[in-house]
Amino acid sequence: MSRSGGAGRLAEISVFLDAAALGSFSAAGRKHGLSPAAASAAIARLEASLGATLFERTTRQLRLTEEGQHYRHYSEQALDLLAQAEDGLQTGGDAVRGVVRISAPSDIGRQLLLPMLDRFAALHPQVRHALTLSDATANLVQDDIDLAIRYGELPDSDMVARLLHAGRRVVCVSPALAARVGLPAAPGDLARLPTLVLTGNDGAPQEWRYREDGKRRSLRLQGAWHSNDGEIIRRWAVAGHGYAYKSLLDIGDDLRAGRLHTVLDEYFGDSVPLNLLYRRSRFQPPRIALLVDFLLQQFASLPAQR
Repeated sequence: MSRSGGAGRLAEISVFLDAAALGSFSAAGRKHGLSPAAASAAIARLEASLGATLFERTTRQLRLTEEGQHYRHYSEQALDLLAQAEDGLQTGGDAVRGVVRISAPSDIGRQLLLPMLDRFAALHPQVRHALTLSDATANLVQDDIDLAIRYGELPDSDMVARLLHAGRRVVCVSPALAARVGLPAAPGDLARLPTLVLTGNDGAPQEWRYREDGKRRSLRLQGAWHSNDGEIIRRWAVAGHGYAYKSLLDIGDDLRAGRLHTVLDEYFGDSVPLNLLYRRSRFQPPRIALLVDFLLQQFASLPAQR
């Protein structure tokens, strides 16, 4: 196989693996800067060279054949070994270097993750970080993310999830606002009080989930103030603009300082785990493996939440 042929085969394998992970030729093509037709053609060339059909193609879905599943398994291992070889060449002995791409919620990112990354950088100065802060859920494959921090239960079955913190969400308010507008006696009272609502990218308000009479319930409040950035919601709450629905981890410093206090704790007590998520792989570059262990230790050392 020629040098250019080998490079071409590796590119086709990469498109194939991303199409399998994303379930779409178009999505895989976008990640590689290819049109849908070019991505489809790359996989067709790979299938022709292998003499095997890797995907079952229908108008509704893209699914791996048995041969495709077999080829995916060994292709992932092969690319892992290549990455391991390249990383070993680049590190030059004990040095750890390279870029780690991280996605995190805005509140966690600004308040907790930034100082943690500063401490990690002091230990490993040749590791660089590309940090994306958003309360929207990142797609690790499509967005080329190495590590993602997410709240809640995780649907990504092909990902590894490590528990960072077993927290919960609460309703909180500034003492000044509570004194001015009063306290709710039950979750339904929040509808008549000023609230601060986190919205998704589609503008849908976040559900405020609670338990009442042994049943799970939720509120969708149309707060007068709303934002798609959780850090802004926290700042507005501290400023006294409304009641907010926040993770205890996000507002721990504000609670300890008396800037906020919680209400309706007997209703809002469900656990909302914070997880560290990364792609399942037999090989992890040292920079990622070290950062995973470091973040697990850092979050474990945080003050306990009440």
